[in-house]
Amino acid sequence: MDLLHPQLAAFAAVLEEGSFEGAARRLSVTSSAVSQRIKALEDRLGQVLVVRQAPCRPTRAGERLLRRVRPMQALEAEALADFLVEDRASAATRPVAIAVNDDSLDTWFLAAMAQLHQQYGYLFDVRVDDQDHTLDLLRNGSVLGAITAEANALQGCNVHPLGVMRYRAIASPEYAARHFADGVDAHSLAQAPMIVFNRKDELQWRFVRRITRARLTPPINYVPTSSGFVEAAARGLGWCLAPQPLAEPYLRAGRIVLIDAQRHLDVPLYWQHAAVRSSVLQRIGQVLRETAADALRT
Repeated sequence: MDLLHPQLAAFAAVLEEGSFEGAARRLSVTSSAVSQRIKALEDRLGQVLVVRQAPCRPTRAGERLLRRVRPMQALEAEALADFLVEDRASAATRPVAIAVNDDSLDTWFLAAMAQLHQQYGYLFDVRVDDQDHTLDLLRNGSVLGAITAEANALQGCNVHPLGVMRYRAIASPEYAARHFADGVDAHSLAQAPMIVFNRKDELQWRFVRRITRARLTPPINYVPTSSGFVEAAARGLGWCLAPQPLAEPYLRAGRIVLIDAQRHLDVPLYWQHAAVRSSVLQRIGQVLRETAADALRT
């Protein structure tokens, strides 16, 4: 049973599944029926809502509508669970879409997910991006909440501080001796190969700007894996900034060293979510704050 209008349900399903065929399977209707519902909704609103390509994505107008529909879906599931016993299980098994940065996912976020799943049976649709960009997924309606470095709340959203993730500049002992024997300065940073997660990753550049204002163009290895980031440094691919919890075991084993023991980079993290009176979002926020309090710095 759905309270949401069939046209809106089809619209959300197409964007969640990435195709009309996937939406049809989820809604137990034909692809033609999904297409007709989307077309009727677009005609009704006078705007194209879905870019019909693989995967399907929302237009600007579609993003605005999706931001409204996502919270409606969450409230619909909770309302049905309150009144219909048979829908309580389906309400819990509808995945909650959350955006999170890789470093949180690899350090503390999984513990929060496990607690929420075990305690409430929640399932999650986790979208991963850099902490400076996860808010884009909340802005365009792809997720209901996001772990972000942005303290200012989006319109229609609430924001809660989680704590601070501390990053340390690391390299293998041999690498550090070869490139930073005379210290970490503009000259050494310009010559030493640097490891960067991807082209959205600004952490290393922020650290460089703390030390020098020179326009540097060091050699770069792009290594898009948080779990393998410290390992890449330990194997001598370059220096990088790594979350202290991930770096600690390697530091104790002597596989890496701090190239600058005096400097670090602290990144505050926040939980932003749609501002609706949802018990699911309230429980998720509470567990995220409790778990982050044990794992992050205040």
